[in-house]
Amino acid sequence: MRIDLRIRALLLAAGVVAGCASQPPAPELRGTGDLGVVIARASGKIAVVDTSHRTVLGEVSGLGDLSHASVVFARDGRFAFVFGRDGALTRVDLLARRITHRVQQAGNSIGGAISQDGRIVVAQNYEPGGIRAFDADTLAPLAEVPSTYGAEGKRSKVVGLADLPGNRFAYALFDAGEIWVTDLSDPKTPRTEKYAAGLQPYDGLVTPDGRYYLAGLFGEDGLALLDLWQPEKGVRKVLRDWGRGDEKLPVYKMPHLRGWAMADGYLWLPAIGRHQVWVVDTRSWQQVAQIPVAGQPVFVMARPDGRQIWVNFAFPDNGKVQVIDSLSRSVVKSLEPGRAVLHLEFLPRGGEVWLSARDDNRVSVINTERFDTLASFSIDAPSGIFFTTRAARIGF
Repeated sequence: MRIDLRIRALLLAAGVVAGCASQPPAPELRGTGDLGVVIARASGKIAVVDTSHRTVLGEVSGLGDLSHASVVFARDGRFAFVFGRDGALTRVDLLARRITHRVQQAGNSIGGAISQDGRIVVAQNYEPGGIRAFDADTLAPLAEVPSTYGAEGKRSKVVGLADLPGNRFAYALFDAGEIWVTDLSDPKTPRTEKYAAGLQPYDGLVTPDGRYYLAGLFGEDGLALLDLWQPEKGVRKVLRDWGRGDEKLPVYKMPHLRGWAMADGYLWLPAIGRHQVWVVDTRSWQQVAQIPVAGQPVFVMARPDGRQIWVNFAFPDNGKVQVIDSLSRSVVKSLEPGRAVLHLEFLPRGGEVWLSARDDNRVSVINTERFDTLASFSIDAPSGIFFTTRAARIGF
């Protein structure tokens, strides 16, 4: 009997050892609130970064065409959903740094959004036009809303997709000149309301409280404004002088409205084709100031406390970054952090900003009070920078 017990113990111990050997290594036990990703567009990779220690934790490859790629995050910040220009949608586990799911959902896509409850991921598509919704856990298809318009039944390119309270999504139809709001509370039966917007809406944003959706118009001056608390009033045009004016100006890169800047009760907008940032009172939707800057603005983004507005520019001034003080409404700092600065992202409390310099293959971390460089990393042709804190914000 004593011998049998010893043999059984040895067998159990061997089984435990064998079982341990067959298990993959467990992810590091850690939180996700200080993680983020940097798009390495030329190589189809993302770099997973740790903002607390200013380090690159690793890379995830196999993500396809990442030109104009964008990212949204699961509510817990563990999973990143990467929208590739080639129409692929990829779910990445940031802790394990591996792809969990991937679907080829369209032929040409420029971004997406995630629902308020975190269960639905939506892609906006150029080809075929429309939006498509997917289960956030499995990327199984849930719904499609084709952007069909006109008597011939053509499909429009979709731009400016933004999540809204109530598992709804607002977006603009570039070719149709409309804004649509789709309720995906029940993905089996999407409900869409349509509003005339104007000529060629090219991007859109939703205000931080989720009340207003604005679409920039490339085909005419002004912005299309939809009050989502009172949608029955329809779209109204605001800032009719905002745009290229009577003399059509060359545009080297379209401004990006998604990096909205709301600060001190004002909206800060990149003027189309002009070397200006416009300041707009959000109570009257009237322009109150024009601020001269170093080039054609692309991103105009407020530091989270609203005291500073950071601006990057289109070619040939895309090596410059300027900082505007929101009280004095003047440029207080000009920086040149590298060649082709494509994107910038603030830490959630604003102490640091991370900037990508594509042509120098470098990401820099800059202190927003002293403007000194705290760290820099080598990343192959970096473009978009996205931190997991976006998971808790409307419209990101």
